[in-house]
Amino acid sequence: MNALNERASADGLWTGLRLAPGAAPGVSLPNGALAAIAVESGVVRWIGDAGNVPVELARGPRHDCGGALVTPGLIDCHTHLVYGGQRANEFAMRLAGASYEEVAKAGGGIVSSVRATREADEETLFAQAALRLEQLLADGVCAIEIKSGYGLSLEHERKQLRVARRLGEHYGVTVRTTFLGAHALPPEYAGRSGDYIDAVCREMMPALAAEGLVDAVDVFCERIAFSLAETERVFQAARMLGLPVKLHAEQLSDMGGAALAARYGALSCDHVEHLSDAGIAAMREAGTVAVLLPGAYYTLRDTHLPPIEALRAAGVPMAVSTDHNPGTSPALSLVLMMNMACTLFRLTVPEALAGVTVHAARALGLSDTHGVLGVGRPADFVLWNAQDVSELAYWFGRRAVKRVVRQGRIAQECAA
Repeated sequence: MNALNERASADGLWTGLRLAPGAAPGVSLPNGALAAIAVESGVVRWIGDAGNVPVELARGPRHDCGGALVTPGLIDCHTHLVYGGQRANEFAMRLAGASYEEVAKAGGGIVSSVRATREADEETLFAQAALRLEQLLADGVCAIEIKSGYGLSLEHERKQLRVARRLGEHYGVTVRTTFLGAHALPPEYAGRSGDYIDAVCREMMPALAAEGLVDAVDVFCERIAFSLAETERVFQAARMLGLPVKLHAEQLSDMGGAALAARYGALSCDHVEHLSDAGIAAMREAGTVAVLLPGAYYTLRDTHLPPIEALRAAGVPMAVSTDHNPGTSPALSLVLMMNMACTLFRLTVPEALAGVTVHAARALGLSDTHGVLGVGRPADFVLWNAQDVSELAYWFGRRAVKRVVRQGRIAQECAA
């Protein structure tokens, strides 16, 4: 495990860079010119034409990047990274024809991960999640959302969120924690969903927020999870605590969750395969991001595409994420998700790159610090062994990362 204090400072002048389109808004370069980035105290102090570096910034350490392609650090804006066990058996069940709902009714699904997570202590959860996180970081991820939702009690939701915070501190990566207590109905509340929502709103959420463990609140609004009315109760409780909301919306059916979430100013609505025109209009008005999760779509062998053309026409920003979870998207490569977003959902390459940078930052409330390169922002950027940005979505199975700068430190260096 690569601890933060073992990494070298990225301070100095990074030269010989080819800026990916849209990577640094407002920076204009002569045709064919290489860029330079000046980093000081872990923050970008200047970015522009490598031939016009201010004298006072040209005197420090130099990092010759040899013409490498540079993008902002990637952002994985929807994950369930901390959990116990795994669910490969459910993959086999689905291959045999079982639906998502049938797997859940057979005792699988989220509740099976709840059992394993409750049985695991914090150190075990940290060690298992760390291995997964390292895979994502090696792909250029510099910020990540980690949800709870496999504890479904105060004790075990706290355990998940504590592990998420520790991962961020240990690896020097920006972690946004999302409380997903309303993920599924725990066995001890069978037939009493209203009572469980009471516990989520009155016990769990206030306690975890008071401990500084919650950055946002999410709900799984679906036939096999929680109703629209129950979802709104959670949103109301979040509003009282000053916490932004997100939603697992319209994955399996059109519940009208996206429109509800938009009324509460949701950061994002995620999955959205069954999103309606009304939901799109509400999201546009609220500035809510649509988070596309092609890994889950692929794993579930779904055939109902998200309304990409309608989202595009409405100007709703589209983010892309792994949705890493043990049941429906055991994905550990955000770059692979870029490829799948293009091949399965027909995103363009620029849309896919924006989906894992600027729009993903917006989906986490990080637009002021992440998603693009700019003066005054933390030094989070990735150098790629690629001639063109299209290669980032073209290859699958090839790790093209050359070097990662994360939180102002050189977090990873790979052979050319």
